[in-house]
Amino acid sequence: MTRTLRIATRGSALALAQTGMIAAELTRLTGVEVQITVVTTEGDTSRASLASIGGTGVFASALRAALVAGEADLVVHSLKDLPTAPYPGLRLAAVPSREDPRDALISQGGLTLDELPKGCRIGTGSPRRVAQLLSLRPDATVVDIRGNVDTRLAKVSSGELDAVVLAAAGLTRLGRLDAVTEFFDLALWPTAPGQGALALEAREEDSIPELVMIDDADTRLSITAERAVLAALEAGCTAPIGANATVTRPAFSSSAFELTLTAAVYSADGEEELGSSQSVRLGGALAEAVAGAGLADPSAAFAAQVEAAEALGRAVAAQLLDDGAAELAELGAR
Repeated sequence: MTRTLRIATRGSALALAQTGMIAAELTRLTGVEVQITVVTTEGDTSRASLASIGGTGVFASALRAALVAGEADLVVHSLKDLPTAPYPGLRLAAVPSREDPRDALISQGGLTLDELPKGCRIGTGSPRRVAQLLSLRPDATVVDIRGNVDTRLAKVSSGELDAVVLAAAGLTRLGRLDAVTEFFDLALWPTAPGQGALALEAREEDSIPELVMIDDADTRLSITAERAVLAALEAGCTAPIGANATVTRPAFSSSAFELTLTAAVYSADGEEELGSSQSVRLGGALAEAVAGAGLADPSAAFAAQVEAAEALGRAVAAQLLDDGAAELAELGAR
């Protein structure tokens, strides 16, 4: 009998597109059949700003409750919406290959951020993006907006707003990249930890071997480092914090590679910013050390790399705190 997996997701066009991609890939690679169940979350029903309704977890809580209750075998989250604290009884079962993590500007007349008129109105629902916009365009009026991608794009086409800022990944998955005026360079505009990546959660006791086919090691290492920054700073997903990690592998054959993490904390008005960037070398000597400890199997070696990625995130967070990050934003860690 063909195996069937039940996947729960939010009902937005983007969530359904993301989950549909995962379902199709699982079926293609493993032959497993997939049933998709739509779950309504607090973030879908409330029109209040994310910060005012709690931010962290407003999109994830209902999905997780459905998973724990046995209504699904998996849930698919946008990883940037997933709280960093572990959820009892659940595990991060797979992290597929990441889409473009950058933010994108969609504007009237195809104008870039620099070209928008003085006093322009720009829409976003993210405190991080508010701070970044005000840092570069202090003359702008940043308008808090909610709603799906089409709703936000309509505010530009109707003339209600001069521009909006959205995640490039979502636009890619919805086939709306043609609307983009400008992509923001991650070196100058770090985005939300986990942006562009998806998270598949499962119950701890459930074995779902098919997921190994879509789990991407480089993406998991990158998001592990980024989320470790958030966890160490004790900051929620609405805090004005950006963090991006990248894996760099040498062109020649080598077991060694480098993980680089850059993070920034902003004041709400965008007038102040603190940044930190650090790297760690993985594989190579680390793999040899693991093998020397009698843990030469691939899973143990990768676990050691994940631990190193977490340590990198904590080190970057410690540097930010030492430099005064807690004076710029509301952080639990001081």
